[in-house]
Amino acid sequence: MTKAAWLIAPYAAWMVLMTVLPATAAGYAVRSAATAALLAPTLYAWVAGGCRGFSKSLKWGVPAGLAVFAAWILPEQFGWEWYRRFFMFGEGGTQSLAETGTALLAVRLAGSAFVIAVAEELFFRRWLMGFAGFWWTVGLFAVEHDRWLAGAVAGAAYGFLCLRRGLGAAIAAHVTTNLVLGLWVLRTGQWQFW
Repeated sequence: MTKAAWLIAPYAAWMVLMTVLPATAAGYAVRSAATAALLAPTLYAWVAGGCRGFSKSLKWGVPAGLAVFAAWILPEQFGWEWYRRFFMFGEGGTQSLAETGTALLAVRLAGSAFVIAVAEELFFRRWLMGFAGFWWTVGLFAVEHDRWLAGAVAGAAYGFLCLRRGLGAAIAAHVTTNLVLGLWVLRTGQWQFW
């Protein structure tokens, strides 16, 4: 495969499987496994290269990821109805996730944090941003999410981080956001975020 194909394939597989598999925890697990398999060669190459810049990526990515997490959840914590009306496409998540069991919830958390976050960053920040530019990428990332305003904030933050600190920092930020968001959902039971 070409380098571009390795950047596009994991995200494309995720999106295709999202449309053909049932919207269940088991479907999410299959999607995560297939996407992780496509990410494996890219991650292996990075690890084999000595994980260059890992600590610097964390230094910038973790705080940015925590800020995006806060931007993602805070409007709904205040009960702003106008936010729901104008800046969200739907409700998101479902309470049925609570009934899937610990193993599938762990798979959901791992898939959200360590699979789709990486696949999206490779696709949006490494490939699409170079092809379509910063603002188109922010816009497309926004409409990919049900909370489109929060998605735009996230896309701009990750894109800016990628431009200034490198792809590793953007990946670290996205992983942090998704991991903390998943832990938040599990702790608070606010399934609408998942």
